[in-house]
Amino acid sequence: MDYSFDFASVFRNFDPLWQGLWVTVQLTLAANIVGLTLGFGLALLVMSRWAVIRIPVMLFIEFFRCTPAIIQIVWFFYCVPMLFDVFLGSMTMGIMALGLNLAAFNAEAYRASIQAVPREQLDAGVALGLNPLQRIAYIVLPTAVRNSIPVLLTNGIGTFQQSALVAIVAVQDLMYQGKTLATLTYRPIETFTIIALIYFAVSFPVSQIVGYLERRREVLAS
Repeated sequence: MDYSFDFASVFRNFDPLWQGLWVTVQLTLAANIVGLTLGFGLALLVMSRWAVIRIPVMLFIEFFRCTPAIIQIVWFFYCVPMLFDVFLGSMTMGIMALGLNLAAFNAEAYRASIQAVPREQLDAGVALGLNPLQRIAYIVLPTAVRNSIPVLLTNGIGTFQQSALVAIVAVQDLMYQGKTLATLTYRPIETFTIIALIYFAVSFPVSQIVGYLERRREVLAS
């Protein structure tokens, strides 16, 4: 292969990548806030005894879990303004699309953790005179969050990686800035290699934390 690598040309123009990374981090954090809070609510609703509540929520979750994230992002950016006459900023649309997608996956993680809450704890809450909302706040929520932390972290870092998809709708995230820089410098190999390493540098420590938490939980369970 007759190709001369020149990573210096990318490092000389690194500022746009830092700006793009900051946008990616903002997208990821905001989407995770939506996914963590809304996901728990969806988990409670999908476990409702009333089918009129349970079935629509179940369909919502399955839609976001069973369709590609890229389709969801494109739909939000192009279809929502046309159908509902709602025009929001590109960042807001990106957060909505990624946040709802994450909420659907987190809902399943929460649901499994909620079902694993020992019945004795709920009975103890009833014996103490706690109403249903208090039992959710003081018994179900802490236990469900604690048990599902590894899955929630895995889903969160997955959202960080999926955020690269918003580049197709001109959100100036890390991937978008990388594409622009690769075009300007004519160094796509070097540029996208560095971008991949940036994603890896952020994702790998979190994956190690997830592994540690899972091993710790197994030790405590045994």
